[in-house]
Amino acid sequence: MRAVLMEKAGDGPAMARLADLPDEALPPGDVTVRVEFSTLNYKDGLCLSGNGGGLVRSYPHVPGIDFAGVVEASDDARYAPGDRVVLTGWRVGEAHWGGFATKARVKADWLVPLPEGLSARAAMAVGTAGFTSMLAVMALEDHGLVPAAGEVLVTGAAGGVGSIAVAILARLGYQVAAVTGRPDTEAYLRGLGASRIVQRAELAEAIKRPMESETWAGCIDAVGGQMLARALGQMKSGASVAAVGNAGGLVVPANIIPFLLRGINLLGINSVTVPYDRRVAAWDRITTDLPMDRLEAMIRPATLAEVPALGAAILRGEVQGRVVVDVTA
Repeated sequence: MRAVLMEKAGDGPAMARLADLPDEALPPGDVTVRVEFSTLNYKDGLCLSGNGGGLVRSYPHVPGIDFAGVVEASDDARYAPGDRVVLTGWRVGEAHWGGFATKARVKADWLVPLPEGLSARAAMAVGTAGFTSMLAVMALEDHGLVPAAGEVLVTGAAGGVGSIAVAILARLGYQVAAVTGRPDTEAYLRGLGASRIVQRAELAEAIKRPMESETWAGCIDAVGGQMLARALGQMKSGASVAAVGNAGGLVVPANIIPFLLRGINLLGINSVTVPYDRRVAAWDRITTDLPMDRLEAMIRPATLAEVPALGAAILRGEVQGRVVVDVTA
């Protein structure tokens, strides 16, 4: 097998290189998968960094939190050789060897059958980012969001989670306000279906008063920090915010007033250990509610050799859309 292998010597930083490894190097697991495609998420960038972003437990290590491919061998009756599968979450690529390799071995419980009609490449254009976006949309719907309620705000809209959230919401008939700090992404976001572009600077200022004008019927927030705090004060009565990321910081300098006087909801989206039935439901919704032509427009193809440099770039906010890694190239 060929893999992006991270190694660490003593107290020095971890370094990534392409390596040829014997199949015997794979960790224990029920199912061996011949990986076809993987992808790059913000968390992958952290795992590829010199300290593993605090996520990698031991070295040597193969990162890659997502993969899709074909079952090669299985000790579990649920999967047989030739079955097409997809994996996101379960700390694969962090605590367990991941998808930046031509083979992976994992627990059967972590896999989901690849939905009919969805290719491995398309599944990795979705990846954890898109899967998380779909979970966020489903959570907002569970809390009453409908298109007639008004505009939905998406922060970090040009990133992986944000891009797919914009496309899904637009497909479902929502008016989408996409937040970006990069003028060069505005045409891209409108092409995904955004009806309004909100400059990042408008939401980056510190809170001036507990509540502002009721503006947003819902929000998918991939940034956290000050931007999330500001968005909370602009939500309509009874509206919900689905929090999916923390690129803008771990601390949210918010106040309790919007929760008490407007009854807003802050929904945490955990895509790592989602129960199987909810996981399958989200993938089924992706096949119907994510326009594949817009998904294709997000893709930036890559090879395993490019992964380390792209991992650094995504941490700098320089990656637009979805990186799809052809591990066989």
